[in-house]
Amino acid sequence: LTPGFGRTLTKNPRPTMDPRDTAPDSWEQEDDVEATVDGQLGTAFTSLNVNAKPFVPNVNAAEFVPAFLMKPPAQPALAASVNQLTLCHVSCAAPVENGDTEMTTEETWDQKGSEPNEAEPGGGDRGPAMGATVEEAAPEMMEEEEEVPMPKVAPAQPDAPKKEHVNVVFIGHVDAGKSTIGGQIMYLTGMVEKRTLEKYEREAKEKNRETWYLSWALDTNQEERDKGKTVEVGRAYFETEKKHFTILDAPGHKSFVPNMIGGASQADLAVLVISARKGEFETGFEKGGQTREHAMLAKTAGVKHLIVLVNKMDDPTVNWSLERYEECKEKLVPFLKKVGFNPKKDIHFMPCSGLTGANLKEPAELCTWYTGLPFIPHLDSLPNFNRSSDGPVRLPIVDKYKDMGTVILGKLESGSISKAQQLVMMPNRHVVEVLSLLSDDVETDDAGPGENLKLRLKGIEEEEILPGFILCNAENLCHSGRTFDAQIVIIEHKSIICPGYNAVLHIHTCIEEVQITALICLVDKKTGEKSKTRPRFVKQDQVCIARLRTAGTICLETFKEFPQMGRFTLRDEGKTIAIGKVLKLVAERD
Repeated sequence: LTPGFGRTLTKNPRPTMDPRDTAPDSWEQEDDVEATVDGQLGTAFTSLNVNAKPFVPNVNAAEFVPAFLMKPPAQPALAASVNQLTLCHVSCAAPVENGDTEMTTEETWDQKGSEPNEAEPGGGDRGPAMGATVEEAAPEMMEEEEEVPMPKVAPAQPDAPKKEHVNVVFIGHVDAGKSTIGGQIMYLTGMVEKRTLEKYEREAKEKNRETWYLSWALDTNQEERDKGKTVEVGRAYFETEKKHFTILDAPGHKSFVPNMIGGASQADLAVLVISARKGEFETGFEKGGQTREHAMLAKTAGVKHLIVLVNKMDDPTVNWSLERYEECKEKLVPFLKKVGFNPKKDIHFMPCSGLTGANLKEPAELCTWYTGLPFIPHLDSLPNFNRSSDGPVRLPIVDKYKDMGTVILGKLESGSISKAQQLVMMPNRHVVEVLSLLSDDVETDDAGPGENLKLRLKGIEEEEILPGFILCNAENLCHSGRTFDAQIVIIEHKSIICPGYNAVLHIHTCIEEVQITALICLVDKKTGEKSKTRPRFVKQDQVCIARLRTAGTICLETFKEFPQMGRFTLRDEGKTIAIGKVLKLVAERD
């Protein structure tokens, strides 16, 4: 039997196979084969033939020989890279430098896992040459490097003072260039590597979508890439000298406005992107276009400062024309003023090109008439936001999932949270404990207001949490209920609105069915006077005070006490019909 078995093997030789994968000559020998392989691994590959096919691809053979056979040349390489690596990395690399210590592949992977910066600052190829084993230097390692699109810059200096967190939401009509500008900013600030973008560019060209490749840095799922439409709110981070920014890339399509409201509710600053291309600006700005609705929703969500980026200035129909820029500005300013922004203090206009990156980081050469700062330096120069960390803890939940426990996402609106702190989940009053705390994917022990957090909680199941729930401290619980009085401005509604009217309420991160149960009085827009009699109905452009009742219990605060959690919008049939603020919470009757 055995010789015949041998012959069938030689018919299909597999030189690149691991010896453990081939059948042994007799099954009794199998254990011996395993033992010898493990022995070879254990002695740090000293007895291996380095050029053997199964382990080293030819491309890398020359690079990796010196690290194992000639120790002296490896030391200057280590010394040269010390400048670029932090102390943590040096201490981890020290035992590997001797070469005497026995290292299993598992230890090296653990090391790599705990040091996200390893491959980045030291340069791609030098990392494995210093201390990795031959097996790790194989193509799997190269693939792993390719998959990391965002190097984490933040943890490099643990002792540095915390930079101010600013959440920037990109809003505007479909195809205005929000995701492309976001991707371009990521590239200009070094958060996406050049080769990652080159990979996206190749893939986009294959799909005949070459101008979309920058937006792929933020539109990460396949559906968004195939359609060229943002659906979920994309997230990314970048840093300037003074601030740490979180980009929230909101979808522009009217079907995904609820997602956009969720993004805007977490933002401190909105960037309204409009396209200067002939016809595109007009489509976005006309009734039914998303430019108007997004600007209004941003204001309702509590965004105080608005930057208007006039994008696609490099388009042949525009060609950096000052006339076109002024035309867009003239049409927008009266509308933004009507929404509630102060043109002198709250709004800043600037021209740019998302595709070429002109006037995002460096001034545009072709745009001599614009004398202000480019976009990123302008963001850096904005005054700090006044946030008090002494207030009560309020963290509206945006999303939740299971990952070694219950993980929630949200922006801390006020107060501060630290590890191992006991908090209460409202409205179901679960007491939870914070197991770990991540601020923009960087682990931290405590966090202040304005930060986007991921919290791992103990004491609650993922199924018991819904978006719109609030995390607060036990001493100062958030108000919850179903009935409240509010001042409402009817923005757009064809017919009249009477008691009994149903709509969808968006308040902070919560979405709930709501019914107008009673109209209390009308409010005069100019004088603010309230009518003496109860109105039977309200119509477009009128302001009224009404009583509303939600289908389920929700968390909310009055606008006076807590503006971020007292503003809301009412939507119906895919349109925003009204905006309002909570005046009074009404106790439930038994």
